[in-house]
Amino acid sequence: MASIPVYLWRLAPDGLATVRQLRALGLRPGGQEVVAQIERPRRRRGPLVAYLYSIERAKPVRPMTPAKRAALAKANQARRTCPECGRDAGYTLPTSLGMCVACADASAQAA
Repeated sequence: MASIPVYLWRLAPDGLATVRQLRALGLRPGGQEVVAQIERPRRRRGPLVAYLYSIERAKPVRPMTPAKRAALAKANQARRTCPECGRDAGYTLPTSLGMCVACADASAQAA
């Protein structure tokens, strides 16, 4: 495998973008190979690395189908439903608690 060019933070040439930047433009990598990478130095750990793709070869984002939209809504509903009381908490349940805050407080009070 050939090595890819590495650029410092904010010094990548025009025409290259990260996945997030492509998404903001309504594009996706579309199966193309990584063209380059950028590195952002950090003080105490290794650098943050982001892969760059060619904007020219990027493809448009696929549209959301009704089936995908329904599946996403069902998954988000499951993340908001408390397994203890069965109610919609109105927020995504914390994985650290595994239940809504009200049920977690009640269990802490009982213990």
